[in-house]
Amino acid sequence: MRRELLFVFLAAVLLYVPTSRYGYVQDDRAIIVSNPAAHSVGAALGAFDDPYWPRESGAGLYRPVTILSFAIDWTLSGGRAGWFHIVNALWHGLVTVLLVLVLVRWLPPLAATAAGAVFAWHPVHVEAVASIVGRAELLAAAGILGAVLAARRGWWLGTVVCAALAMFSKEHGVIVGVVILLDTWLCPRALTPSPDGSGRTGVRLWIALGIVTAAFLTAWVAVGWVGENDAAAVFYGRGVSGRLAIALPAVLRAVWVLIWPASLSVDYGPQVIPARAGFSLAALLGCCVALLVPALALWCRRRAPPISFAAGLATLSYLPTANLFFASGVALAERNLYLAVALPAALVGWAGTQLATRRGARAAAVATAMLVVAAGARALARLPAWRDNRSQLLTLLADHPESYRAHASAAAVLAGLHDSAGARREYRTADSLFSGDPYLDGAHAIFLIGIGDTAAAASLIDRRNDTKVGERMTLRARFLLELARKHPTQARAIADSAGKRWVGEGAWYRPHVQ
Repeated sequence: MRRELLFVFLAAVLLYVPTSRYGYVQDDRAIIVSNPAAHSVGAALGAFDDPYWPRESGAGLYRPVTILSFAIDWTLSGGRAGWFHIVNALWHGLVTVLLVLVLVRWLPPLAATAAGAVFAWHPVHVEAVASIVGRAELLAAAGILGAVLAARRGWWLGTVVCAALAMFSKEHGVIVGVVILLDTWLCPRALTPSPDGSGRTGVRLWIALGIVTAAFLTAWVAVGWVGENDAAAVFYGRGVSGRLAIALPAVLRAVWVLIWPASLSVDYGPQVIPARAGFSLAALLGCCVALLVPALALWCRRRAPPISFAAGLATLSYLPTANLFFASGVALAERNLYLAVALPAALVGWAGTQLATRRGARAAAVATAMLVVAAGARALARLPAWRDNRSQLLTLLADHPESYRAHASAAAVLAGLHDSAGARREYRTADSLFSGDPYLDGAHAIFLIGIGDTAAAASLIDRRNDTKVGERMTLRARFLLELARKHPTQARAIADSAGKRWVGEGAWYRPHVQ
């Protein structure tokens, strides 16, 4: 089995070697480049009680182990982006190996290897691996799968360490206990009993796992939760039915990109996934998918355990960001499907075994190889979209001109280049696609104030008078508007209020009031 594991590890890593020439893209800059906690191990350890996003951003989340891993990389590399990318590729290789080790319990070694190859080269993984901040997905996946393998052997301490790695790397790591239960349900007996044969290992495991989970949830609520600002803009002001009108089509889209990843996107906000107000055919189909995948896990328990495990893992890993029970920060993101790729991978491994039985090993090998090569080619073609910010934006504009975020980003770039006419055009396009984002309204208003159009800016600011969501950006725009109107007293009052309400906010206002 060592040769098979080496093969999938190398396949996973080598696909992403070209990213060693890539830079920091989008969120990489805020989370790593501009974050002192990510520049040294001591600073990262000292920031264990800080949110993942800088406090002044108001974005929250809690992923201290991910920040610690960036700090180690920064210390070793001096901040070279290529090093971070290679480490991501190595983590992806490790996760692939762990998945093969999990699946080989039910699949022949070659079939498990085929599943690993599909997992390694699936195009959906490009976002999680090629984006440095995708490290959170990789660490959480490694922790979850490592915990499953350790639990199988009765290594309670190793299980708890892996579970802590998963949880403190990304919040969906809290599913680890349920994944272990799923694995036990499929095969009740551990591969290796507890050393003393007393069975006390199980008790120790669940007590320790409960303590770690409770500690993480407490820390996440205290440090990482920021209320309604955690939700994606498309969910602002929507009730349950309105949220599901977006979430269920997103579930359908998620399954589609797992099965047929021809059209991928950096952004799945409006109108890449249409922001409908009512129920739709896509929502109905998404509801069917949301019910069928867990049903598949139940139905395949005896018939095809690897599919049962992968379907359960896919459901559990996607559920925290599925927006079915509460709104999350995205309608859909490919990085959040990282572990869900285990389902198509397991399906290929199991189908290959069935095909080998009916048509022979050669037919199964040829069919599997064609599928893996096609997936790898698509992933390789997708990589350049993550080369730098420019490549990412141009790719998004070309592939999904219906994305309001693409036009908002283009507007910001054009404004920075002093192309006021182009920036105004792109802001208008973004607003015509989706007018429900208070952060976009704030940025648009600030741009308009900068070019002297205070009347249009005031109209945008007044849109947000009755909502607390995005209030920080709205107040910044209103502050600049008061300055432009020669109302320094009102502007100073806004600055003082904002500085008291949000940590670090005074630093933004200070250059304008001095």
